Order: sequence, then structure tokens, then C-alpha cells
Amino acid sequence: MCFEQKTCRRAASGGVALLMVLLLLSQMSALAGGAASKTNNAADQAPPALMLEGGRRLEFVRAISAETEVRGKRSVWKRIVDLVAGPPEFHRMVRPYGIALDSLGRVIVSDPGVPAVHILDFEKQKYEQISGGKGIAFRSPMGVAVDAQDNIYVTDSALGIVFVFDSKGKHKNFIGQRQGRAGTFQRPTGIAVDSAAKRLYVADTLGHKVFVLDLTGRVLSSFGERGLRPGQFNFPTEIVARGRELLVVDAMNFRVQTFSRDGGFVRSFGSLGERTGSLFRPKGLALDSEGNIYVADALLETVQVFNEQGRLLYFFGRSGAGLGEFQLPSGLCIDPRNRIYVADSLNQRIQIFQFTSAPRPAKGSGR
Repeated sequence: MCFEQKTCRRAASGGVALLMVLLLLSQMSALAGGAASKTNNAADQAPPALMLEGGRRLEFVRAISAETEVRGKRSVWKRIVDLVAGPPEFHRMVRPYGIALDSLGRVIVSDPGVPAVHILDFEKQKYEQISGGKGIAFRSPMGVAVDAQDNIYVTDSALGIVFVFDSKGKHKNFIGQRQGRAGTFQRPTGIAVDSAAKRLYVADTLGHKVFVLDLTGRVLSSFGERGLRPGQFNFPTEIVARGRELLVVDAMNFRVQTFSRDGGFVRSFGSLGERTGSLFRPKGLALDSEGNIYVADALLETVQVFNEQGRLLYFFGRSGAGLGEFQLPSGLCIDPRNRIYVADSLNQRIQIFQFTSAPRPAKGSGR
């Protein structure tokens, strides 16, 4: 009798466990179906491709707002554990600002809303977060850049310094920090690296100038002062290195200025206005493979594309929370394949677009 009772208990226990697993799997299936439905709806809402002159085109690729979108699907067992013990806490973007890409294809995003730096590795489905280095936490990480060795440089506008990390996110040193007295920078924001020349360029927004440093952080020179004339600045924010030139967003002069590497003024474009073709609150700056200049405008809530002479070619985006829409766009970055990464700050996400350049003439076509 006792043996039969134990057998019954074991059978009942096994039956209950099996029933629980079946219920969990059923719940997981329902959740997966809901997620698939959301994904399908999101795909339906994606904006149509923008057809451009000369066979060029621009199309929406995807939006990313959380660690879960990088890591991919969790295993069945992990999802069962999540339903029993509760899902783990995953990191999300709060106010993404600056964007850079390294040689491994990782997307590196500064986020003063956390404050932290997100490292998104889609190929390996890995996510990492950096919150500071050597006892100093980020207060307002803004600009981000990467050198040829994949060292990561992050400006902190509140601390007035630049953090330097290696490719694994390990802190290496600080740039601009001075013990016992004011540092080099008043409010560093935009940053660019020229690995070949071993130069670092930092836009100091409150100092109204651009610093030129070597990669150890030694100041070599600076250029600019506050003013309205060519070569002067009124709160410069972003900076991009291209060939022998530097392009700087001169935010409150509502223009983009181009300089030689030694700080000599070359040309500029832009003026205050509330229509496309003008600049109202320029933020992010990037260049595609054709040399076109992309400017994110935080108040117009579009990305405008200009040629080298400053003529408007086209724009994309509008105010909103849908796919392809922006709320306070800031940082921009374009990879060698002409994938455009836009920090959509108030929508708490990164949006990715694909620009397809003009097709090359076939060999022997005579053109």
C-alpha cells in the first residue's frame, strides 16, 4: 500500500510538473505571437523608400532602443526561467546623443540620460555598457569617436574631460584633467580622430574654439574665438575630419564651417531659418561616400543632406514617434556601406537608414 501511495505521489508530481511546463510553453507561444504581431505592425509602418536623383535611394532599415534587440532570441529554457522567476532587467536607451562605429562593426552610443555608453555588437549579439573609469563616473557623456586601434574617446561636457577606453571598454586615461586647477576644456562636446596623423580634435562649446591634440592628450594648438565672422564660433558642437579638412557645426551661428587641418577657414554654408535648406538647431554631422554632408536639425526634426558647396540635395524625417520620424535628433554616423545611424534622442532609440549611391556606368559604355 505504501509503495502504491509513493508511486501515485510521484506520478501526480510528474503530472503537475508536466502541466506547468505545458502551461509555460503555451504562455511563451502567446508572447511570441504577440511579439511577432508587433514586429509585423512595425514593418507595416516603415516609411517608403525615398527615390533620389541619378538612381540613388534612401530606405529605412530598423530602429534599436534596448539591449534585447541586440542579443537576439533567448533560449526556451531561459524563457521558462523568466516566466517563473521574472525576466531579468535589460538596459535601455534613455537619451542617446553621440554615435561612432569601430572596425568590428560595433555601434557605440553615448547616452547622457543614463549616463553611460552603450556598445552594440549585432554580429556577436552582445551588449556592453560603460559607466565611467577609474573612480569617476560619467555625468554627461556626449561626443564619441574611435581610432584605428578601436580605442574609444568620450567627451563629458559636465566634467570637462575626455575619457579614453580600449577596445574592450577598459579605461585607459583621461584627457584635459588638471589637478588643483581648471582643466583644458570648458565644455567639450564634439570629437574626431585622425589616426593617420595621430591627431584628436575636440570642439569646446563654451570656449568657442576647437582644440588640436595628439593621441596622448597633449594640446598642440587651438583655433577659433567667439564671433560672427568666418572662422569664429558661437557654441560649436560637432566636428568631423575629412581628408585634409575639418567640418564644424557652428550651432548658434546656424552654419557648418570647413577648415584646413591647421585651422584656416575654407568655406561655410547655412543660415537661420525654419524651412528645410536653413539650419535652426543643427546637431549631428556626418559624410557619405559621395562627400555629401548630413546635418541633423533638432528643432526641424529632420536630417538634411547638402553637397560640398552647401546646396540642399534632399532631407528625410519629420516630427513624430513613428518609424522614420524624429524627436530631437542629435548624433549622426555613416559607415563605409553608407548605412546612416541617427540618434533619435527623445524617442529613446537609434534609427538606421540605407543610402544607395548612384550606380557606376558599365565598362565599355563610353561614359
